[in-house]
Amino acid sequence: MLIKKKSIILVHGLVEGSLLDQFKKKGAKSVFILESRPRLEGAKILSQELLKRKIKPVVIADNMAGFLFFKGLVKEVWIGCQACYKNGATCDIGSLILAVLAKRHKVAVNLVTSRRKTVSVGKSEEILYFNGTRVAPKGIKGYVPLVEWVPQVYITRIYQ
Repeated sequence: MLIKKKSIILVHGLVEGSLLDQFKKKGAKSVFILESRPRLEGAKILSQELLKRKIKPVVIADNMAGFLFFKGLVKEVWIGCQACYKNGATCDIGSLILAVLAKRHKVAVNLVTSRRKTVSVGKSEEILYFNGTRVAPKGIKGYVPLVEWVPQVYITRIYQ
């Protein structure tokens, strides 16, 4: 897959359909989305919503975003957030690293409020299994934060 510099729209978290409709209006042919472990919501839900709009989802592992930034391929970042405040926002886990990377690489970070809310910490088992298969030895415990704080300094714009 050949990708041009500053061509990738990177989306993280479950965003509302109206944002995806805007991508369609702007002529986006594809959108890169993080898989969103441990529940794989990006790979499952967000990719379905993009397909409904005839936009090709390109699913990447959560930790591959850094590579895309390093290569200078990301042109904008969109993150679904649960709550916005004057000094930052509560977002799905993984959002902070995207925001830090974007700021470092001078890429806009746009937050979109989502009606979806989630618990702040998941069950240990959610990270120890992948698609029903245990991926960690027995006796290992998992820590599964599902939301995190993104300070205002990393946010370019908030759409509510």
